Amino acid sequence: MSIIAQKLNSIVHRTQKLVELSEALQEHNELLSLENQSIKVALETSENKRKELAETLRILKLAKSFEGTNEKTLDMKQKINDFVREIDKCIVLLKK
Repeated sequence: MSIIAQKLNSIVHRTQKLVELSEALQEHNELLSLENQSIKVALETSENKRKELAETLRILKLAKSFEGTNEKTLDMKQKINDFVREIDKCIVLLKK
């Protein structure tokens, strides 16, 4: 009987160790889940910031392209006005 009692005690002892290990692993798993959740939030925040910065960059590039265009547009309008005046002069000369 003592051999059976020793084996039964060994099984009980191993079972208790397994329960303790299981509880420790559950706690570790919960910690990892919390860490994972915080990393996901940080990633989402970073992604939103990246999108905002990309949009700002796009707007700045667009504004910069218009900046040069305004000067070029004014020059082009002036040249067109000059051509129209020259054409008007030619028409007046042709009518004479």
